[in-house]
Amino acid sequence: MPCYQGMTAMLTVNSTRLWRALVAAAACCWLSAATFSAEPSPDIDLRIGGCGGAYFLAEPGELVIDLEKCDRNESRRQTDLRAVLVAPDREVLRDVTIEDDGMPPGKLGPPRRVRLAVAVPRKGVYGLNITVSQDRYGQSMYWWFRTNCPKFLIETARGHRDERHQEPIVLYRPDRPGDVCFLPRSGPIRMDISGLPETARPLELYDGQAQRLAILPVAGGRATYELPAAESRGPIPWRLHLPVQQAIVEIDGLTRWERSDPLPDHCLWTPQADAFFPLAWYRWMVTPYQRTVYGQPGQPIEATFVVHNNAPARRTIGLDLEFPDKPWPAELSAKQVVLAPGETAKVVVRAAPAAGQRRVCHLRATPAEDPHFSTYSTLKLLAGEPPAARPLPMPIVLQPYRHENEQFGYLPDYPVENAYYFDHANRPWSIASDGLVRWEAGRWVIRPVRVQAGPKDSPQTARPLIPKIAFDRHGTIYLLASVGGRPSLVYSRDGGNAFFAAPLPGRQRNSSFDLEVFTGHNELDGPPAILRYTQTAADPKRIWRRINDLELLLPVERQGRLAIASPVMVSRQCIGFSAHSGAPNSVVSRGDKVHIVWAEATDPDIQVPGVPTFVATYDRATAKLSKPALVGHGPPPNDVHNSPSITIDSKGFLHVVAGTHGRPFPYAKSLDPNDATRGWTAPALTGEGLEQTYIGLVCGADDSLHLAFRLWKRGQPPFPASHFATLAWQRKPADRPWEPPRVLVVPPLSEYSVYYHRLTIDRKGRLFLSYDYWSTYWFYRNDHWGRRRVLLVSPDAGNTWKLADTRDLIGH
Repeated sequence: MPCYQGMTAMLTVNSTRLWRALVAAAACCWLSAATFSAEPSPDIDLRIGGCGGAYFLAEPGELVIDLEKCDRNESRRQTDLRAVLVAPDREVLRDVTIEDDGMPPGKLGPPRRVRLAVAVPRKGVYGLNITVSQDRYGQSMYWWFRTNCPKFLIETARGHRDERHQEPIVLYRPDRPGDVCFLPRSGPIRMDISGLPETARPLELYDGQAQRLAILPVAGGRATYELPAAESRGPIPWRLHLPVQQAIVEIDGLTRWERSDPLPDHCLWTPQADAFFPLAWYRWMVTPYQRTVYGQPGQPIEATFVVHNNAPARRTIGLDLEFPDKPWPAELSAKQVVLAPGETAKVVVRAAPAAGQRRVCHLRATPAEDPHFSTYSTLKLLAGEPPAARPLPMPIVLQPYRHENEQFGYLPDYPVENAYYFDHANRPWSIASDGLVRWEAGRWVIRPVRVQAGPKDSPQTARPLIPKIAFDRHGTIYLLASVGGRPSLVYSRDGGNAFFAAPLPGRQRNSSFDLEVFTGHNELDGPPAILRYTQTAADPKRIWRRINDLELLLPVERQGRLAIASPVMVSRQCIGFSAHSGAPNSVVSRGDKVHIVWAEATDPDIQVPGVPTFVATYDRATAKLSKPALVGHGPPPNDVHNSPSITIDSKGFLHVVAGTHGRPFPYAKSLDPNDATRGWTAPALTGEGLEQTYIGLVCGADDSLHLAFRLWKRGQPPFPASHFATLAWQRKPADRPWEPPRVLVVPPLSEYSVYYHRLTIDRKGRLFLSYDYWSTYWFYRNDHWGRRRVLLVSPDAGNTWKLADTRDLIGH
């Protein structure tokens, strides 16, 4: 019987009791108290490809990391390595660069080294973030480190790709053997090791008990091995031994995942079995890692933290407050929490700011089951008004691990899952995961959206399909949601107390939707128009070329309830609808006229300047759809990113901005008000050389147009060696040219970013820009628990911006 089969059989006998025993033994093995040596261990000898970083379970003393990099020099790109070392509370301790070696292509460059040495005042998990300029996948260099910390894990985590996420472990130290130690999943495992020398000896696989499970022969530079699923494989890491560190290692559950895996998208491993510690089980154990709170001197405040159990079994997390200096009065709401797997609990620190003092304390979290694992978050308490309460000098320059709260004290007292929309009385509304957000009786409330089809039917929960909310002049609320699994227009005529649903007819699969919302001057007389995009084809050779049927869906009144009329086919060549960022407006109306904008896919063999953008008008009175008017092309062609947007001004003129992917937006205006059929101005660019994507468009009270979009910058501070994506705003005063863009947010890391932004406008003409920064780097995103969404407001048509608070939203 193979060893792994014997191990499986053993674990199936009284598996719960055995699991607990193994966990206890593993804890002793993993986390026995270790002390720093003075110098980094010479036993860590490897070269790693790809970006990512490492985590260190550090004891008090000095943490030393000798970081090295050598350039592969396969191109002429300037590939500077940036290393950011952070404390357990993500305070940045070191931010250093190992520059490109400047050598010509064709030869592996010499090692270049930097030493990172920091004092460790208290135990916790330190992090090292590795990125490379102009190379989000880390293909241009090898990096490695030595450390005096006995417990460490590497996380291989590159930039994203528009495909299934995989993080192959790339090793290049041909003169040395090496190990990859990892926690195996219980599901079936396939191992694929490639890039081995033709003469490499067989690989060996060992389980957590140091029993050899398999010998993997090498043929043609490759080795493979498969294991069936097991009830459990224990909590101690396995070890894959390579006779030579020249390989690309791919392992199910470690470098590629299923959604059912314990921790998908996290490639955590170590080259030394005794260096392993269970970070995966205690990732995000207490968050946020750092919280900055302002308040009036002597006035009590509450700071909320979340304790999370990522382990596969129940955990008792002990909590305590620690003070770096003299203790000051602070109260913790719980000394411990008991959590089931995947469960979270909120704990509160109550304290009061003191005049002229900056008070700091640390919230320590320690699992009783693994007492040698411990880490902490930090609370910073300051007296006075936070900078977030005032207009900010723009742009906001995000820094690694220092975003809006850490820099400006931004701590919204309102839900921030999505953008805010404003009803006819200018009251704010938003969609949350568990209901509809509104301001009621002087406080924010979230009420579930429950739909009752009839007086004898049980209410059903409506689950929003898109984050937009529409309102008509009579006070009716509208949103698109799934009710009983069916897309529906959900509406309330009594201010959000009772909801009804009008199911959308026809297709339900492969469809996305848009809903007409207020963009400045399109006050709705009745229910909003709906657009449905149904993908009918995709191009396997061109990832962004999609073909969709575009249909117009119009609600009608029938016997006191809304129903949806038969769909009106608008186009069978629509490229689709890109709504995750910008949330462009595809439809706008006035009176009986409904104006629709869309872009189309074209024959790839026919050269065109971009995605053709069309506008058509549907007349409710005659039930006729006009012929489409071509208003411009958004380059490049056949790219679903290039969704256009439309709005209407106070005089009824239509304004269209065609979507692009990293190019200037083309803009056009209708020649006649409230009519798409009588001609348009020639398309004009919003600016020369602008690399714009993802349109957010509204029209101000003075008929100025406002755009929010992603804007690429290249070779400029703070990333002169690379490119980076900003969040920008641009204005076109009525009957005047477009002004130059103004950058509002600069990312903390170079390379790709997106902001999931939404630009909305209230009935007073104030601009609200909601955004949620997203970095291409998995390492940075994996480290963060929850969302980063932020809301900016401009009360003066974009001249000044501030981080919004409740007073801004409710108009006080």
